[in-house]
Amino acid sequence: MKFTPLHTALLLSLVAVGGCSQAPDNNTTVENKATTTKVPDFWPALDIQIKSDPTVEAQVADLLSSMTIEQKVAQTIQPEIRDITVADMRRYGFGSYLNGGGAFPNNDKHATPQDWIALAQKMYLASIDDSEDGSTIPTMWGTDAVHGHNNVIGATLFPHNIGLGAAHNPDLMKQVAKITAKEVMATGIDWIFAPTVATVQDDRWGRTYESYSEDPAIIREYSHAFVEGLQGDPRSGYFNDDNVISTVKHFVGDGGTVNGDDQGDNVSSEQHLFERHAQGYVGGLSAGAQSVMASFNSWHGEKVHGSRYLLTEVLKERMGFDGFVVGDWNGHGQVPGCSNESCPQAMNAGLDIYMVATPAWKPLYENTLEQVKTGVISMSRLDDAVSRILRVKVRAGLFTKPAPADRKFANLDNVIGNEAHRAVARQAVRESLVLLKNNKQLLPIRPQQSILIAGDGADNIGKQSGGWTITWQGTGNNNQDFPGGHSIYQGIKEKVDAAGGTIVLSETGEYTDKPDVAIVVFGEEPYAEGNGDIDNLEYQRGNKRDLALLKKYKAAGIPTVSIFLSGRPLWVNPELNASDAFVAAWLPGSQGEGVADVIMANEAGDASYDFTGRLPFSWPMTPSQSPLNFYDEDYQPLFKLGYGLSYTSPAELANDLNEVVAEEASGTQTRALFDRRAIAPWYVATLDDGNVMQMNSSTLSTASLAIRTQDRRVQEDSLQLTWLDNSQAKFLLMSNFPEDFRALSDSHSTIQFDIKLLSGLPESISLSIECGEQCKGETSFVDLIDADNDQWQTITIDLQCFTNKGVNFASVIAPFVLQASENTSIVISDIVLTPQTKDLALLKCEL
Repeated sequence: MKFTPLHTALLLSLVAVGGCSQAPDNNTTVENKATTTKVPDFWPALDIQIKSDPTVEAQVADLLSSMTIEQKVAQTIQPEIRDITVADMRRYGFGSYLNGGGAFPNNDKHATPQDWIALAQKMYLASIDDSEDGSTIPTMWGTDAVHGHNNVIGATLFPHNIGLGAAHNPDLMKQVAKITAKEVMATGIDWIFAPTVATVQDDRWGRTYESYSEDPAIIREYSHAFVEGLQGDPRSGYFNDDNVISTVKHFVGDGGTVNGDDQGDNVSSEQHLFERHAQGYVGGLSAGAQSVMASFNSWHGEKVHGSRYLLTEVLKERMGFDGFVVGDWNGHGQVPGCSNESCPQAMNAGLDIYMVATPAWKPLYENTLEQVKTGVISMSRLDDAVSRILRVKVRAGLFTKPAPADRKFANLDNVIGNEAHRAVARQAVRESLVLLKNNKQLLPIRPQQSILIAGDGADNIGKQSGGWTITWQGTGNNNQDFPGGHSIYQGIKEKVDAAGGTIVLSETGEYTDKPDVAIVVFGEEPYAEGNGDIDNLEYQRGNKRDLALLKKYKAAGIPTVSIFLSGRPLWVNPELNASDAFVAAWLPGSQGEGVADVIMANEAGDASYDFTGRLPFSWPMTPSQSPLNFYDEDYQPLFKLGYGLSYTSPAELANDLNEVVAEEASGTQTRALFDRRAIAPWYVATLDDGNVMQMNSSTLSTASLAIRTQDRRVQEDSLQLTWLDNSQAKFLLMSNFPEDFRALSDSHSTIQFDIKLLSGLPESISLSIECGEQCKGETSFVDLIDADNDQWQTITIDLQCFTNKGVNFASVIAPFVLQASENTSIVISDIVLTPQTKDLALLKCEL
């Protein structure tokens, strides 16, 4: 059944109460001491639906009593598929492993379900092979299936959480979860890192779309429903053949960091931490979720991965959670005094599984083993962690289930992306759409008309699906990567063709014959965690391409419908003013025809489906209205939480919304080219022997140049480049269309980037900026590199250096191109074009 947003007070009344290590310095307290702080009474003792079972506990105790220290420590180590082999699994017997976003069996983006099952089968059989490690405990595979089984080509992709939150339908959530579980089981995987239950308070955060709402009541209800959909309803049976282990994440407070900074600091009071940020755990844990993922963020300066108070005293002891706590991607390495290779503080705080998603897994294993043997980590704490892991494995039936290749869905061809699953996804799209404007009742559109559909999101399933879609950031995909999917254009075209109308697709919006109506599909480029962080909510700041198209149609007198794709509410007052109708479509996933179901009339001219979606987040009135949520004392959004029109709504929205923004130096502000990822419209590519290859996952290799993501400050925020021979191979940040950088080049700006040497000073290394055929400027910067510095260093070069060598900054195709001598290996990050004073720029330009 559907529900409307509940008041937090009502929500709270429903809560049931009842060797290679980096050694810590001498000032670091290694063991997290038990605090004497009393956990406040507002943290509840939950009535968890999966109860303690004496039979299960006896089996866990029996297993634990027969395990060596080495076997126990191995249960707490979770490496990633790119960093381990089947032989490693046989040798160590890891308790679990994962595939990160953009990691695939055989490193093949187009790996088939059979390829996924084959890897799961090999890892499983290696884990129960006791010939080397003496253990027969089965491993478990975890994956980020956050809007369907989104790592797998051909899977059903649902709207991201923000869209599902707009649907206000917990029953639909349970269906989404059940389907996701089946498609995950069909690839041999046991465990899903979902649901995300962050209560986002500041939409500048790049993970806003992973949140169902700013209202914790919605999140609590959805979390309960989603966990039951994944694991089964404990009242009628759980962990059957079509169920997987769920994870509520990220504990706790990730949606409330200062300025919406990813992995930042939450400074909420403890009561607000519970009331606003912990309600998803009340819902999900009550439903029996068996794992919790610790959050990257801090709470009042303390990293949650190292917080004994939150992980042990609050979560485990007060709330009664008896499953296991898993870390996030190398999150333990961010705890003060820790590294990715050594962090006893995290286990002592209550972390049960280290997600060590780099080759650091081996030294971490060795260091943890030594720390247990020397008492830095007590044996009782290790036993508790392993008992929790074993408890979940026993409950989930991993000791009795057949091998992955022999399970219920493993050899069925009609599970991944089947029509019944896609029908539910299509329903979810319909229910997620929020109508913000419909002047003169332009919608629904009669399909018999002449219709122009424009915008770069119209026929782009990758863009409408957003981040966490096949690749981690959701970039590098095309429509051929979505068999069974529909773009928004394809869905509209089917209805227009059936009704005898005409439709023209033009991404740039050109037309020959004036249409009766234009539909423009536009919005944010795909991004995932960290990479989506912004400093204000203005859409297309500094480059209003989509607004120009809308204004063109308005001037021509063409009625225009805007379909806005975004992972959050954004300031779009100018776009709203230039549109006759405006639909917030969020990130609808693979079934774009759900949009057509609602905006297109049937042949009789009537609506087949009404708009039932309502805003799960408040909509900003100004670009700087952050944070924006109904907790604000001065809560004055453009559209409030819960707003949304229907076809029976008589409201008109005047075309006079304020379009004034704070005056800025147009064109001369800092422009990031690479900040944890390539910033749209730029993408990472190589040029080798005349062939351009775009980077679509975390690795890219040609015969002459290898690229791999690396961790600098956070997960995969930098790139390692290795030139393998003396070819002319180039690393590029490039775009399909030229950009105008004249304002920057005319203001004595510079290009700056950080570099770390891995192979010593190269014989040669140069940077060029390219602006088309026979148009580029190149300059060596070997002399700017400190050869004796093996740490990060910043290189700064005046753009005038490139102007002097022929670059036309009015038409830049590739603003950053590197070429180096054989065997050069470097890591790069933080590439920006930034205004500088003339003197500083020229000083740095003396080459």
